[in-house]
Amino acid sequence: MSLFEAIVLGLVQGLTEFLPISSSGHLRVVSALFGWHDPGAAFTAVSQIGTEIAVVIYFRKRIWAILSTWFRSLVDRELRGDINARMGWYVIIGSVPIVVLGLLFEEQIDSVFRDLRLIALTLIVFGVVLGVVDRYSRKHRSLEDLTVSRGLTFGLFQALALIPGVSRSGGTITGGMLLGFNRKDAAEYSFLLALPAVFGAGVYKLTDIGGNEYAGWTATIVGTVIAGVSGFAVIAWLMKFISTHSFMPFVYYRVGLGILILTLVSFGVLNPQGGAESQPGRGEVHAEETAPAEETPEATPSPEPSEEPSPEIPSVDPTTGWEIDPEVGLPRNPGTGLYYDPELGMDVNYDPVSGLATNPVTGEQYDPMERYETVG
Repeated sequence: MSLFEAIVLGLVQGLTEFLPISSSGHLRVVSALFGWHDPGAAFTAVSQIGTEIAVVIYFRKRIWAILSTWFRSLVDRELRGDINARMGWYVIIGSVPIVVLGLLFEEQIDSVFRDLRLIALTLIVFGVVLGVVDRYSRKHRSLEDLTVSRGLTFGLFQALALIPGVSRSGGTITGGMLLGFNRKDAAEYSFLLALPAVFGAGVYKLTDIGGNEYAGWTATIVGTVIAGVSGFAVIAWLMKFISTHSFMPFVYYRVGLGILILTLVSFGVLNPQGGAESQPGRGEVHAEETAPAEETPEATPSPEPSEEPSPEIPSVDPTTGWEIDPEVGLPRNPGTGLYYDPELGMDVNYDPVSGLATNPVTGEQYDPMERYETVG
């Protein structure tokens, strides 16, 4: 990932994290529109640390009151009824759903959940839900009315944000208004509730930065810093905006963006899975590998190279009509530069070092050549 990409994506992350329009969905969509690789779930998770630092700075007095009162309440029973002590427990309890579901569906979050069609649909559907709830809910409760069950319900709505396009703040605020909380308090609890989950996910994904991830350390750090600075400005603006305005502008934006994405995918302008691979420069590597492969027969006309590919491997895939790479056992998708598995009906990541392909749905690795060995 170039520094320019990191700056743009960091700015997108900061501007969209706290608005109910899905930051992870926007990172995915912006990358696809510019023809960049998918920045990956790791870059998304780590860059969100910057925006959560902005939350800590903006709500520093409230967070300090919650932490100090909660810790003191562990030994002082008289403080256990204090709203700040209770808030500490509500944040812990509300964080459980997203932690559990995030670990259970980690493979899907990194692969199938990043399909642009799914992102577009979630933008539209949950945008409409946000608009309906904002218009017809009573919104008569404040944070003083939080209970264990309501805190857990907030957490369940936050867990929906594991699917890019839902929006962490949008899902949580929608759940809060359904419970009768006013916009400002629902948003404040949404931001506080996100702290453990986002910091935890960011730290957990730190080990994935570099290596096979498209975004390296330098790009991730730059993106995280920019996300934090821009995110702080957005929090300050949003808390004032929702005090006197509804969420309808964001609803219209979500629906319009979702329709636009589906239209671009339908007309072939955007590949719904394009750039979903996390290996750096994969498309460029494939492009470089293709040219020598075509020149090899001319440069070495001797019959010896023809003995290397297995005779059972057809030269052309009968389903797509694309030429099959005899060393891999799969055809290459000319539109994406990735290897295509006709049995799965989708592009797959291929590691030339191990000779294994990765199923984008299950995350399992397999050897494409085994199907021909079985036949033989």
